[in-house]
Amino acid sequence: MGTLRILLADDHTVVRQGLRKVLEEHPDWHVVAEAGDGREAVRQAEQHKPDVAILDVAMPLLNGIEATRQIVRHVPGVRVLVLSMYADEAYVTQVLQAGAAGYLLKDSADVDLLQAVGAVAKGQSFFSPAIARLILDDYVTQRTGERGVIDRYESLSEREREVFQLIAEGKSNKEIAGLLFISPSTVETHRARIMEKLDVHSAVEIALYAVRRGVIK
Repeated sequence: MGTLRILLADDHTVVRQGLRKVLEEHPDWHVVAEAGDGREAVRQAEQHKPDVAILDVAMPLLNGIEATRQIVRHVPGVRVLVLSMYADEAYVTQVLQAGAAGYLLKDSADVDLLQAVGAVAKGQSFFSPAIARLILDDYVTQRTGERGVIDRYESLSEREREVFQLIAEGKSNKEIAGLLFISPSTVETHRARIMEKLDVHSAVEIALYAVRRGVIK
């Protein structure tokens, strides 16, 4: 299939360096761009149009789940592989709904990374064994009618999710406005809608909700 072009996104430089070293041992694979946060990952994906984007799930400014959602929507053809420390149903469900092709646990990346990237590059899916078991268990739960109530977070729009994460990270309305190229009054409108939809009443409650939901660490 020729040279495989890869985007790496993780907020830890040493992690990106380690992943790059492993990936580029493959003679036909090349890391064309790196990013240290989710917003930069989206920009790099739009600019370089890689074949595969490897995204950490927990990144600042825009988490890996929302970055996946935007990349899949705006850069057709990119296959996203999400890296995570968490074998948690909430993360896996969100990642799959966002359009990722695979979910790889960091503690198995040294063994499974090359296989995972190769699989998603060929149009297949890849999940770490623990995640595959989780997906099967979730499928069985749905079939037996035992699934819980849908999280209110799912009712937020794409823009509201961006604002939600930035509020949870402690950013002011002015800072958020600058990052998203919107006015502070628009940020305040989004903030009010987010609080109404999630039934929270302060930035502290938003931060706690974000931690529980897995949006921030």
